[in-house]
Amino acid sequence: MRNHTAITVFILLGLTEDPQLKVLLFIFLLATYMLSVTGNLTIITLTMVGPHLKTPMYFFLKNFAFLEISFTTACVPRFLYSISTGDRIVTYNACIIQLFFTGIFAVTEFFLLATMSYDRYVAICKPLHYMAIMNSKMCKIMVICCWVAGFLIILPPFSLVLGLEFCDSNVIDHFGCDAPPMLKISCSDTWLIEQMVIVSAVLTFIITFVCVVLSYTYIIKTILKFPSVQQRKKAFSTCCSHMIVVSITYGSCIFIYIKPSAKQEVEVNKGVSVLISSISPMLNPFIYTLRNKQVKLAFSESLKKISFLSQK
Repeated sequence: MRNHTAITVFILLGLTEDPQLKVLLFIFLLATYMLSVTGNLTIITLTMVGPHLKTPMYFFLKNFAFLEISFTTACVPRFLYSISTGDRIVTYNACIIQLFFTGIFAVTEFFLLATMSYDRYVAICKPLHYMAIMNSKMCKIMVICCWVAGFLIILPPFSLVLGLEFCDSNVIDHFGCDAPPMLKISCSDTWLIEQMVIVSAVLTFIITFVCVVLSYTYIIKTILKFPSVQQRKKAFSTCCSHMIVVSITYGSCIFIYIKPSAKQEVEVNKGVSVLISSISPMLNPFIYTLRNKQVKLAFSESLKKISFLSQK
């Protein structure tokens, strides 16, 4: 009987063999990674120290920023190391660990986005009961539930991946350890795992998307009933950033994960995966900051404090 432990290391092909493109790719990924980490850390810091940012919305935003840092850190640094050193070898255990964490961070992010849409629903549709419903304890429970849901969603396909046998090839046609390219080189029957991956992705998508759509349906209905244009603009502005992030995230999900078989070519998806793991985490802090007066106010106040302390 062939044993999957016969192969203890994998070779990651990456994206390109062109030396010039590798340099450009390295600079691009390093810059986006640094901006992503810096931007999301700034949001986390502002929501912790800013007196105006103690509401449930910013509590969820802080957790979302943490997830963004975690997801991009699980993907990008290893690829940067591979490009800079030429070392494409990754151990089986390291590959499985990366697969697990990228999976749980991604799925948890979807559930957190759905939770954030519910928070906006309560804030706009039930403003008088907002602080009673979205109290500190409830917010913490909801975030914990997002993590639990993420774990439960990825557990079935991930447990099946652990039983895969790799006996013919150890070359992964990707820049990181992702399920589809790993299934492609496995000598085991991957049909069941492929179906489990699709079911997990569709389940995550449908559950969270229905929550988002229902929340914003009620939000739009409520906003349209507001008597003044100014009230409508203010209400829409509180949801605009979240809607943009939701559109980017769900659009990426449709393109990447809802596909028929892991045995198909993954060339296009490799490029899109790079953009998702680098661009999206970088954009989100700017989306929330540039369109949010309270975040900009907290940022300017923090800069004033730092400037004042540095002059002492």
